[in-house]
Amino acid sequence: MPMAGPSPTRRNKMMMHMTFYWGKDALILFSGWPGTRTEMYVLALVFVFLLAFLVEWLSGCRLIRKDAGRVGAGLIQTAMHGVRAGLAYMVMLAVMSFNGGVFLAAVAGHAVGFLVFGSRVFKKDDDGVGLDGGDYRHRRAGGLRSDLPPISC
Repeated sequence: MPMAGPSPTRRNKMMMHMTFYWGKDALILFSGWPGTRTEMYVLALVFVFLLAFLVEWLSGCRLIRKDAGRVGAGLIQTAMHGVRAGLAYMVMLAVMSFNGGVFLAAVAGHAVGFLVFGSRVFKKDDDGVGLDGGDYRHRRAGGLRSDLPPISC
């Protein structure tokens, strides 16, 4: 006859939230991580912040030289796109923990990353040419310039 009460297999599992909640006891990206220690939760928040920051860096960096061949440049662009997509999916999965702190860390990482790598703060404003000579004005359809880069999903 089965015993009443919780089964032994369900006793050690953490509850998965389906709404936002606040607290350090979370499950983010990996089983058992960060656990229940405050230091590990703070480390997880820093990790999510850095992931989002790196997504923004990859969105605005210029690593390919102008004299690179078409095939080589295409392979580098493809690799960069794959890494950026993987990092963005990791940020999305972390936010799906529904922890409020993780959500704020992800948004802050994207915002600070955009401030540093995508906004006009660290770029010349007069002609759209940045400190490294790159054209930072983004083009819309018809050749018109916009302040934000296009969003592609």
